[in-house]
Amino acid sequence: MKLDILAITAHPDDVELCCAGTLLSQIALGKKVGIVDLTRGELGTRGTPEGRIQEAKNAAAIMNIAVRDNVGLADGFFANNEAHQKAIIPYIRKYQPDIVITNAVTDRHPDHGRAGQLVSDSCFYSGLRMVKTFDEQGNEQEAWRPRQVFHTVQDRYITPDFIVDITHVHDKKVEAIRAFESQFFVPSYNSDEPQSYISSPDFLEFVIARAREMGHAIGVTFGEGFTTSRKLGVRDLSAFI
Repeated sequence: MKLDILAITAHPDDVELCCAGTLLSQIALGKKVGIVDLTRGELGTRGTPEGRIQEAKNAAAIMNIAVRDNVGLADGFFANNEAHQKAIIPYIRKYQPDIVITNAVTDRHPDHGRAGQLVSDSCFYSGLRMVKTFDEQGNEQEAWRPRQVFHTVQDRYITPDFIVDITHVHDKKVEAIRAFESQFFVPSYNSDEPQSYISSPDFLEFVIARAREMGHAIGVTFGEGFTTSRKLGVRDLSAFI
C-alpha cells in the first residue's frame, strides 16, 4: 500500500496531539495516510502498553487512518543508530510515502527530539540502495526516500516554518486525542493511577490554546505548525491565495 503521508513518532498519542488535524485535512482531500508509532509508550505514568495499543487503534479509527503500525522500540531507550534506523527503514520502503511527519527537533521530552532526528536520518538512508532491508516475506525492498520530512511543534514552542489551517477538523482532532483516555483528562475514565503532566484538564486546554495560537498567526481559528530543514517551493503564487 503506497501512502501519500506517513507520520512516524515516538509514542502513541504524539500524532494526535501535534498533527492529527493536518492528517485529517489531507484525508478529507482523498490522501492516503498512515501512522507508525516507534514505541508502545510503556514508560507512561498511566495506563498499560496493551491499553495504549488499543487506544491508538481507536484514535486511528476516528481519523480514518489507512494503516497504523508499531515498531516496538524501547520507550525512553531507543537511539539514533544503525540498528534502530534499520528497524524504521522497512516501514518507509513498504509504504513509500511522499511526505513523512515526525517529532519536533527538540522538546521537553527527550524522546521527541531524538525520534525526530532518528526518523529524519532513516528517511535519508532509506533512499540508499546499498542499505539492504527485507519485507515480511523476505524479499529485498527497493530504496525509497520521501520528498519531504516535516517536524511537528510539540510541548516547547518552536517558530514554525509553515502552519496548516485545521479549523474545519479541530473538533475531530480533540476527539482523537480523547481516545487516549488513560493519558489525558477524560471524566469517564475511572482510575486510582497517579496524575501526570498530561492528564490534567489544563494540559488539554494548553493543546487547544496552542492550536489557537498557530491559527491566529495565519488568520484562522485553529492551526498546526511544522518545521523543515529544506526550503519549500511552490509552482506559482496562487498557492498563497
